[in-house]
Amino acid sequence: MRYILNIEFLCVSNIDFIWQIIINNFFRYIKRINLFTFLVILFNFQTALLFAQEPDTTDVKMKYSLDEVKVTASKMMMINSQMARLLSVIESEEIQLAPAESLPGILSYIVSADVRQRGAEGVQADLGIRGGTFDQTLILLNGVNITDPQTGHHNLNLPVSLSMVERIELLKGADARMYGPNAFSGAVNIVTKQAAGSSVLFSLDAGSYGYLNGDLSGSLKTGNVSHNLAGNYKSSKGYADNTDFDISNIFYSGCLVTGRGRLAAQLGFSGKGFGANSFYTPKYPDQFEETRTSFMSLRWESVNRIHFTPVVYFRRHYDKFMLFREESPEWYAGHNYHRTGVIGANVSSWLLWKAGKTSFGGSCRSEGIVSNILGELMEKQLKVPHEDAFYTHSKNRTTASVFIEHVCYLNKWIIGAGALMNRVSDSNPGIRFFPGTDIGYQLNPEIKLEASWNTFLRMPTFTDLYYSSPTNIGNAGLEPEYSSTLEGGVKLNKGFIKGQAALFYRVGRNMIDWLKMEDDEIWRAGNLTQVNSVGAEIKMQLRLKELAGRGWPDNIFLGWYYNEQDKEAGDYISHYVMDNLKHKLVLSAGKSFGKFIFLDIKGYFRDREGTYTGYNNEGTCMEIPYKAFWLFDAKAMYKKNNLRVFISANNIFNREYFDMGNVPQPGRWIKTGILYNLNFL
Repeated sequence: MRYILNIEFLCVSNIDFIWQIIINNFFRYIKRINLFTFLVILFNFQTALLFAQEPDTTDVKMKYSLDEVKVTASKMMMINSQMARLLSVIESEEIQLAPAESLPGILSYIVSADVRQRGAEGVQADLGIRGGTFDQTLILLNGVNITDPQTGHHNLNLPVSLSMVERIELLKGADARMYGPNAFSGAVNIVTKQAAGSSVLFSLDAGSYGYLNGDLSGSLKTGNVSHNLAGNYKSSKGYADNTDFDISNIFYSGCLVTGRGRLAAQLGFSGKGFGANSFYTPKYPDQFEETRTSFMSLRWESVNRIHFTPVVYFRRHYDKFMLFREESPEWYAGHNYHRTGVIGANVSSWLLWKAGKTSFGGSCRSEGIVSNILGELMEKQLKVPHEDAFYTHSKNRTTASVFIEHVCYLNKWIIGAGALMNRVSDSNPGIRFFPGTDIGYQLNPEIKLEASWNTFLRMPTFTDLYYSSPTNIGNAGLEPEYSSTLEGGVKLNKGFIKGQAALFYRVGRNMIDWLKMEDDEIWRAGNLTQVNSVGAEIKMQLRLKELAGRGWPDNIFLGWYYNEQDKEAGDYISHYVMDNLKHKLVLSAGKSFGKFIFLDIKGYFRDREGTYTGYNNEGTCMEIPYKAFWLFDAKAMYKKNNLRVFISANNIFNREYFDMGNVPQPGRWIKTGILYNLNFL
């Protein structure tokens, strides 16, 4: 096991070699030592990973799941009603009925989620939660951390199409002990479908702007072994000049169930090529970007009295950015090339006993990058595969942490407390301590009160530290950012009505952002002294069919989110931290017509703080405030047995709007498609 134990000292250029050694020798080592010894070795340096369990069997049709669902992104699986935290869960049936064909589109319907798309249909999107930035959100795939150390812009480069998603769990607020490092403002866990039998699924969509989307997947289950394999291709000619894209995904998941536990494996690949019109600067609209993501993980879950779950995982990401897609000026130095590698191992355990539930564990995660601009200068250059370029810079860092948490159930009370100790190899002081506590009180069978206080940190990305361009300058001296969040809320579950309401207050110190003075054109990475955030969230689901009869919509959902932020950073203009959503309103109505026809209508209002840098006809820059806007989407579906046919419309009223400054989003977009699922005995 010396290859794994020495991982902290490896540079990223060796990750491929080390990962191959681990795969080739894993089962050979298992044969040499007993299972108990192997798990003890893992426990010494790995983390309590937020893992995924079997999906819930709750039937959800055209409604928001606000209560009795399993939460699998925490270290010890719990039912939502047993947690003293507010969260949002979207189940498979609702995903299929919603008028969105991409993960960012689905996430945009969550009240507290701030989805800022540069490219449509999952090309590139930034996800923030409750006023946090895209770098402050932890992304998990079946409980495995897949966040990108280069930049949060790549966090949603997932090798999974929407048709493979079983449910989405969005957990709000900073909580180091529950989610692990990087969940500064919250976390999103994408749970994929598990094979319930043997089947083949085919779907094909087409629509405006030359849009084409095809899925082909199959599942096989024989005895205690199951397999899922899925492929997806999506493309468009673009809704404007230089907004075309091609996206390919391949994903596999397998599971072996034994009398001692459950062994699960997953691996996937995603490739994207897309026109990046004004993505990073409006000065040069003819930008282009290519990305490739590969990912794999292996997880074991024991079924003993002490629940024990070790995990190993690997993620690699390639990024090629072209400031000029076609011809370039003489001063242009060339394209940017980046390759990141992440390898990690975690272990979590939890025990149910008379005093409640106790969980504990630890983690080790090594992150590295080779690039021609990001990192520290290397003594020996590396050739970029299939390109006339070299990697000239590199950087590597290792994060290690241990945690402990205990939850007590005392009559109507739920009380949880714990802490995480964290160390980052290139940061001072070396060891940091992050406590937190959650409290819940069941006032009566219909109403539950909740409160929590939690702390967290986030390390700067490699882009924050080292990026340099004519319009941006990184800062290698950036310090980590910290937060402390206080939250209180209430849950209501009474017959035809379900609801949640919460107030939160977050104090952020050393907040990382890109800053500039009003008369400057250069953005510089820096630490804001302090950013305070106060907000509220209210959401309610009404089952009108149960109350008013068949003439009304089956379900209506109403949600409102508010966030106010203030900063202590002088007269600097903020690029991300202060561009928060101040108001967001989400409306949704679902209606069934007979047994086979369903209609889902959604609308949302967004009012954003901050400004973006625009340019007039003379080329002079100016700060332009973001405008508030409404958007409405709709989808009609015919569903009978294994056949589904749909037609949908996004941005029905053809509204012009911006998620990011200078990057206009698509107008009205019509799609239609068919899905067929063939089941085998």
